[in-house]
Amino acid sequence: MSSSSSIVAMKKVVKQLRLEAGINRVKVSQAAVDLQQFCLQHAQQDPLLTGMSSSNNPFRPQKVCSFL
Repeated sequence: MSSSSSIVAMKKVVKQLRLEAGINRVKVSQAAVDLQQFCLQHAQQDPLLTGMSSSNNPFRPQKVCSFL
């Protein structure tokens, strides 16, 4: 690898590292609290927790119509 291409590659790395260093980060403990609050606030609308009526369930087995 030539020195000029090496310099260009290192400049790209430095630019990316500066970009990543400027990102605001959230502590894991705070993210966990936020996620827990979100789940508790939206639990009433969650069909996995509350269930779904059979008339509104798009995954219910289709009825088969057969004539004798």
